[in-house]
Amino acid sequence: MNRIPVELAGNGYDILVEAGALGSAAKYLLPHIRKDRVFVITDANVAGHWLEPLETDLQKSGIKTISHILDAGEQTKSWAELERLTDWLLDEGAERSDILIALGGGVIGDLTGFAASILKRGCHFIQIPTSLLAQVDSSVGGKTAINSRAGKNLIGRFNQPVFVLIDPMVLNTLPDRELRAGYAEVIKYGLINDAPFFAWCEENCGALLDRNPGALSHAITQSVRAKAAIVAEDEKELSGRRALLNLGHTFGHALEAETGYSSQLVHGEAVAAGMALAFHYSVRRVHCDEADARRVESHLKNAGLPHSLSSASVEASGDRLVQHMLHDKKMASGNLPFLLANGIGQTFLAQDVDLADVAAFLDQAD
Repeated sequence: MNRIPVELAGNGYDILVEAGALGSAAKYLLPHIRKDRVFVITDANVAGHWLEPLETDLQKSGIKTISHILDAGEQTKSWAELERLTDWLLDEGAERSDILIALGGGVIGDLTGFAASILKRGCHFIQIPTSLLAQVDSSVGGKTAINSRAGKNLIGRFNQPVFVLIDPMVLNTLPDRELRAGYAEVIKYGLINDAPFFAWCEENCGALLDRNPGALSHAITQSVRAKAAIVAEDEKELSGRRALLNLGHTFGHALEAETGYSSQLVHGEAVAAGMALAFHYSVRRVHCDEADARRVESHLKNAGLPHSLSSASVEASGDRLVQHMLHDKKMASGNLPFLLANGIGQTFLAQDVDLADVAAFLDQAD
């Protein structure tokens, strides 16, 4: 068992990483539940595997579960689904003292967390992430949001959960593609500021993608510790420290937008290609050695992840992709900061990037 604190002034919480924890979730969740009921929000894919075990264990402890099953997929992070969810909660008589439980991947966590932040001016929620991407990234740090016509995650709030329960064993039911997509976010932590962890990923990628319990637990724990430390330093991305977690995302979100936020390119795949692009652009700017960029590209390729525009099946012009970037949340006074790298484990925030140069780079990229 690994219990990792997220140390925020007056707003801290614990993240528990424990194999098999979902089957005995009640003993971990009860300290955070103030009533004899909880509201569980999940999606149709997750419900078929994990809703009944969670409900059964809570009910054995005298906790009634009121569950709501949403469609799976990125389209669920919308104004329409947020309205349906909050209307359902109000119809069910949800109160500020109630707890919402987000049982699912990043879409369910984001939507539930945002709903919790606005329902009757705010109630508490718990994250039980069921995808690797959600376990190592979106369930930690309190970013909640929905998508809009203008772009991804542009409408939302910082809303920290009161507890996060991570069970690596639930990943046994995760499709291979989703596991690989989540692995992109694991790699990210090594590339940001932990070169030895990236080297561990290179050595243990096969075991992790084969769902070796030890490899999964280590990767999840290391990733969560890394993110928790950064969030504790910069909860709301005010100092720029937390922005390091966006490595690959500026390029990646543009690729997602170009593919319509569809199953053609899921988030982790877009981030993977985005990280490769960020390293190659760092080479163009003479920050990073070509060998490091090639090493990153090679590992992504070995993991079965997109590592270039062509492998992501994106054929748009550089100008078109840059137009997508103009909707990035980090845009300020016409300037878009970029996460670049001096090498593996040496990511930094660049404030002087010329978008015309980015467009030219993308036109020349493979």
